[in-house]
Amino acid sequence: IEAPIAVRGVPRAQAEQQARTLLERVGLADKADAFPRQLSGGQQQRIAIARALASNPKVLLCDEATSALDPATTRSILELLKDINRRLGLTILLITHEMDVVKRICDCVAVISNGQLIEQDTVSEVFSHPKTPLAQQFIQSTLHLDIPDDYQARLKPTATADSV
Repeated sequence: IEAPIAVRGVPRAQAEQQARTLLERVGLADKADAFPRQLSGGQQQRIAIARALASNPKVLLCDEATSALDPATTRSILELLKDINRRLGLTILLITHEMDVVKRICDCVAVISNGQLIEQDTVSEVFSHPKTPLAQQFIQSTLHLDIPDDYQARLKPTATADSV
């Protein structure tokens, strides 16, 4: 984490202190002396976020920040990003194919196909009224539930007032 700070010419002691502050911000103060191979995937992601914050960006670019993470770790990374956005007032540009991630933390969404922006609006508007086939496909994928065949076979219709 110190490298992006040191590149700016910050004295070593000050760079160390800033790095420790960033480790605290991402919840890994106890991992200051750990090597990457000693960290879990979620911890490595937190370190990557801290390194990005070390350069004092105006916008934090997160490309597939939650891919390959288990659901609990995904939630914790999303909570961290929301906290960073709230505390630092930092804009976060999140690139993802996971529409559940978009629903959880985004205010606005842009849908890109073949390098072209094809739809852009608030999350609520795109989810409630997708205008393009690709946006409709993304939204449909978050709403579609596959019930395994063996469970489907066990489902029994329930009697209603109309069917009696």
